[in-house]
Amino acid sequence: MNELKEFVAVNYISCQSHYQERFEQLFASRAHAIDSMEGFIKMHVLKPQEPNGQYLIVSYWSNEEAFKTWIKSPQFIEGHKRGFEDIAIAKREGKEPPMTSSFRTYEIISN
Repeated sequence: MNELKEFVAVNYISCQSHYQERFEQLFASRAHAIDSMEGFIKMHVLKPQEPNGQYLIVSYWSNEEAFKTWIKSPQFIEGHKRGFEDIAIAKREGKEPPMTSSFRTYEIISN
């Protein structure tokens, strides 16, 4: 039987240097849409200490299914709308996106 286990999702964000301040402002004024999602525990936004390092968005969930529900939800779209708009504008202008991201997921096996 498949037991539900605590789960962590890490979003690795690379920002162009001119976009870092905007990226941080987006998080400072975020919609908090994730906060009311069932299974959400907490989130950390980590700023790199080295120049041009990656930001890490670490979210903790009661289980993987709760995370999957989040990334398919209208709240996810709402919570990321401003960043998605910035990327779409850059693409329309023929520029590189100001940020890129990739998710990696982890099962917690020890505290």
